[in-house]
Amino acid sequence: MKNLNETAARTAAFLLQVKAVKLNNENPFTWASGRKSPIYCDNRITLSYPEIRTFIRQRYVDIINEYFGDADVIAGVATGGIAQGALVAQELGKPFVYVRSEAKSHGLTNQIEGEIHEGQTVVVIEDLVSTGKSSLIAVNALREKGCIVKGMVAIFTYGLAVADKNFADADVELHTITNYDTLVQVAKEEDYVSESDMHSLAEWRKNPEKWSDDRM
Repeated sequence: MKNLNETAARTAAFLLQVKAVKLNNENPFTWASGRKSPIYCDNRITLSYPEIRTFIRQRYVDIINEYFGDADVIAGVATGGIAQGALVAQELGKPFVYVRSEAKSHGLTNQIEGEIHEGQTVVVIEDLVSTGKSSLIAVNALREKGCIVKGMVAIFTYGLAVADKNFADADVELHTITNYDTLVQVAKEEDYVSESDMHSLAEWRKNPEKWSDDRM
């Protein structure tokens, strides 16, 4: 398997190159929760770049093979993990399903789309992890179906303490291709951010709620 540090740095460079990750301390981004952040990550942009898309797919596969071994099914978390998960399932020759944040209110009222059965082992594919809340909703849905979730793989994590706690409490093993610390370091080395920006990014990571409240 490739050196993870090298892989994380190259992935971070790709994300910055195609502007999948945007950094802005002066005009912070507003997340769905209403919180302010100096960083915004949209990994779906990588799907538009075949070379990067293929690189990321293979890193997902590397991590699955290294940490989880064989699994019966690959499951993507809607919506960001659907395309990534389908690519991974295709590469591994495995069935694919995806999991909604909640069951549909019409039709078959499915939360899990695709064929999956009690007792099957599953690796869950996510595009990014912030607090982990939406990712773990998918895990819970699969477990309620009677599946055995071997773990989750994502492209990127913000590395927030609340996410670490949520995954630990849920007893879910998480691996990511790259992470916040690597991204910020690569951004600094490639002159995407200044030294003062680095300080602000570190302060946000240390206490996102306070950082956000100070700017609202």
